[in-house]
Amino acid sequence: MFSYILRRLLLMLPTLLGVTAVVFFVMALSPGGVGGSLLNELGTMEANQAKALRDYYNKRYHLDDPIVFQYARWLNQISPLGFEPLDDGTLGAFGFKPPHLGYSFSKGRPVTALYSEALPITLMLNLLAVPIIYTVAICSGILAARYHGKLFDVVTGIGFLALWSVPTIWAGVLLIGFLANKQYFHGFPAGGLSSTMADQMSFLPQWADQGFQRGWLLDRAWHLCLPIACMIYAGFAFLSKLTRGAVLENLSADFARTARAKGVSDRDVLLRHVFRNSLLPLITVAAGILPGLLVGSVIVESIFSIPGMGKLTIDAIYARDRELVLAGTLIGGLLSLFCILLADLAYAVADPRVSYD
Repeated sequence: MFSYILRRLLLMLPTLLGVTAVVFFVMALSPGGVGGSLLNELGTMEANQAKALRDYYNKRYHLDDPIVFQYARWLNQISPLGFEPLDDGTLGAFGFKPPHLGYSFSKGRPVTALYSEALPITLMLNLLAVPIIYTVAICSGILAARYHGKLFDVVTGIGFLALWSVPTIWAGVLLIGFLANKQYFHGFPAGGLSSTMADQMSFLPQWADQGFQRGWLLDRAWHLCLPIACMIYAGFAFLSKLTRGAVLENLSADFARTARAKGVSDRDVLLRHVFRNSLLPLITVAAGILPGLLVGSVIVESIFSIPGMGKLTIDAIYARDRELVLAGTLIGGLLSLFCILLADLAYAVADPRVSYD
């Protein structure tokens, strides 16, 4: 098992190299190049100011160098083993050094600081969404398989198919338009993670002289209701149908018929024998759930004005901020590859026949 994990970790390196190289060269070869939106401001400046700004960007980010050299310099920058960059822009001695994701063109701050603020918010959204998705999907899928062809199966099948067909961006606009609009039902906030005065609230809800106070925790949950709803409906709609199909297939298998012939109750056959053998398709899909939610959070965070990784990446793409986009690609690639590795390891836990020794 250890050798398998080590091989997989080593194989992540060329994969990340290929992904970041594609993003880097697409940005560098696109019209306007890196930082194109910032350089557009040169038209409103005087000639000497525009030249000074252009020279600053070229020197700071080595935009005059060949593209291959720029990419090699970025790899050296993020690697813990390489040439130490000096203050004058040259490279020093080769050896171990602290990795650095660079500085943002558009934000004027270190990329590490920006993502250290945005990434926890996106992970919070995803860590809240994944348990809800799997809980709803597994429960509804098992019940639909148990009552195959009956009312519950038909209603959930039609309803989940309809949910799966609704685009996330349309669902977000509808939720804001109807559930966060004073003209209809103003039950939820239209955006953000907290109210304006959230920092002055107590952590838990409480009764005060002014009446009921939500508290910071309930206020945060109130703001997260609509974004989480946008992130989960398509996931559990798909996984529920997948669970139903896997459970139905195993219910007709020989081991399930043998268990029933021995007098095992239908409930025990379903939960102890059939369900475990139905986990493999769910584990396969789980490898793409978190990366898929990270991609989906780009839309959700933009609609609901949530300062997470998705919104930061979108802003970086508009500004053609190379350092931010590459850092987002690197973080997203690492999360995706680790999810795939965890899914492979989960196969061995769910199915004793699977071994990586």
